[in-house]
Amino acid sequence: MDVDIQFMQEALAEARSAAEAGEVPVGALLVHDGKILSRSGNRTMRDCDPTAHAEIVSLREAARRLGNYRLPDTTLYVTIEPCSMCAGALVQARIPRLVFGADDPKGGAVRSCFEILSHPRLNHQVEVTAGVLAADCAAIIQCFFAKRRG
Repeated sequence: MDVDIQFMQEALAEARSAAEAGEVPVGALLVHDGKILSRSGNRTMRDCDPTAHAEIVSLREAARRLGNYRLPDTTLYVTIEPCSMCAGALVQARIPRLVFGADDPKGGAVRSCFEILSHPRLNHQVEVTAGVLAADCAAIIQCFFAKRRG
């Protein structure tokens, strides 16, 4: 659990950087063999790309670095529960484990709105650890949107 907290703190740093850039503050990183293989915050506005969620950007970079679109023996850390697009990408990449911070009651596709990663009809299921530094992860998103509503 200490390792999960350490890596989630790194994901929170990515979320803070995204917020400073005016992006929705979500951070993600992919860990392989105990080391950070890739990391990113949301980049949808910067890249003018609706698919440039932190998880997707991190998965793309990791796949390039490993030379494989499948990413076995990895763990994805993300500050908020992945959406349906990102959850689907985890299945396609065969990510074995996901660790996330805060639930997303309006769009989460792990347990809040949908349960993509554990759906029995899919050819891959992902082990999930939820709620790591949940209060910190929720606070960064809530503060960001509170300022925007201002």
